[in-house]
Amino acid sequence: MSGMAARRAKIIRFPTPPPKAPAPDRAAAELVEARRCRDQTEALVVRGLLESEGIQVVPRSRLAPSVYPFSVGHQAEVVLLVAAADLPRALAVLARA
Repeated sequence: MSGMAARRAKIIRFPTPPPKAPAPDRAAAELVEARRCRDQTEALVVRGLLESEGIQVVPRSRLAPSVYPFSVGHQAEVVLLVAAADLPRALAVLARA
């Protein structure tokens, strides 16, 4: 090995992530209730309607549908949440439907 020069490894650096965007205003990011639906089927239809208008929807439910095949009363109720800034537009879309 005396005649051979030691090879140096080539270092490949990982790309650095782009700088993060500034955090949105908390009031704009707050979720508020747009509608309460009786069951998941109704919630899926209403969610599709709102999302077709460009309004992002977050469903919230107390029931895990895969655990209980049936529901009683308000057990299956699904609350659809939208950003506080989108609430007036969401209510207008729901009023038209």
